[in-house]
Amino acid sequence: MRRLDAHRVWLGYQGVEAFAFSLGWTVAAVFFVRELGLSPLQLVLTGTVMEVAYFLFEVPTGIVADLYCRRTSIVIGVVGLGFGFVWTGLAGGAAGVLAAAALTGFAWTFKSGAADAWLADEVGLEALAGSYQRGAQAARVGALLGIGAAVGLALIDLRLPIVAGGILFVVLGLALALVMPERGFAPAEREGLGAVRSMGRTAAAGARLIRARPLLLLMVGIAFFGGMWSEGLDRLWEAHFLVSVGVPGLAGLDSVVWFGVLAAGSLVLAIAVAKPLVKRLEALGPQGTVRILFALDVAMIVGTVGFALAGSFMLAVGAFWATRVARSIAGPVYATWLNSNVDDSSVRATVLSMTNLGDSAGEWGGGPVIGALGNAFGIRTALAASAAALVPALVLYGRAGRHDGREPELSASPQIV
Repeated sequence: MRRLDAHRVWLGYQGVEAFAFSLGWTVAAVFFVRELGLSPLQLVLTGTVMEVAYFLFEVPTGIVADLYCRRTSIVIGVVGLGFGFVWTGLAGGAAGVLAAAALTGFAWTFKSGAADAWLADEVGLEALAGSYQRGAQAARVGALLGIGAAVGLALIDLRLPIVAGGILFVVLGLALALVMPERGFAPAEREGLGAVRSMGRTAAAGARLIRARPLLLLMVGIAFFGGMWSEGLDRLWEAHFLVSVGVPGLAGLDSVVWFGVLAAGSLVLAIAVAKPLVKRLEALGPQGTVRILFALDVAMIVGTVGFALAGSFMLAVGAFWATRVARSIAGPVYATWLNSNVDDSSVRATVLSMTNLGDSAGEWGGGPVIGALGNAFGIRTALAASAAALVPALVLYGRAGRHDGREPELSASPQIV
């Protein structure tokens, strides 16, 4: 089958993957709370188990992507996610959910660094920001459609959309194997070395690059505190609405429908806000990138605190939507900033995987603490603690801004956007 244009494949991949993820995950927490009876700590532990698996395998799979084939790594990851979602939907209790989370975390490592490295090599650093911004819009539209499908299927059975999302992931992976090009990738040199020694040398080269770039170390720290924040919000927002705030019975709507409306509302707002900003976000220089990321992190902190303390449903919705929109806009901007500071293609997937470990460590390191706070003092306290965990990232953005958001020795490099 003929390989397609890389930019178009990226847009399709982002859109379909977001559809599958929304289909499988929109009502998963409702399933966990309503059907399986998971506690706040158990809800957070699902993420912790996922992140521990991610932490253990992220760098090895990134090295494999640099040494062998990024397309194959992405395909394995997407198909593996499908099996993880199917397992989640068929789980009968907390143990099954945790086991499926471990598989999902392992599968995610195959695509996380490899996907961004593949895109950078195929479209070039100059076009990277445009691909990220348009891919993010495609993902928002796909996620919005997935939410509608998830709610419709969940009204029949809460397990159904989770399993359907998993099946769609498998189909997507097989389709990518047929149409995804890989013309810009040259495997890292092995020079006759065995597989293990080649992996070790690639890992060492990636580690040297990170140690030599203080800005990359700052990014690892930013990712760490971002991971602590996101783990609390991602695992507890549904439970906060169900337990702390309460979901109104307007027009007899099932709570599953309400969660679909909440998720869809944040996506509609993100699409509306991001559309007029796309060109400006693409044209951001390094210093402008740091400033916008700093502002978006402030918005996420304020929004999370407002969500935690909201005393009414409408206030909680407003704060939740503001937080989600800021996060949605920040994602592609941060990805562009990170990729633009990794100019060595031969170890790009490895370096991206290493920096991603910061986010993973924040999630599995801080998640259980936040979950324990939720069990002991309530979900509001846990969410407020999540917001506090993001504050140190502002200090790190401030330090990055002193060097205009790029490595000083690279400021004249034509490869850096």
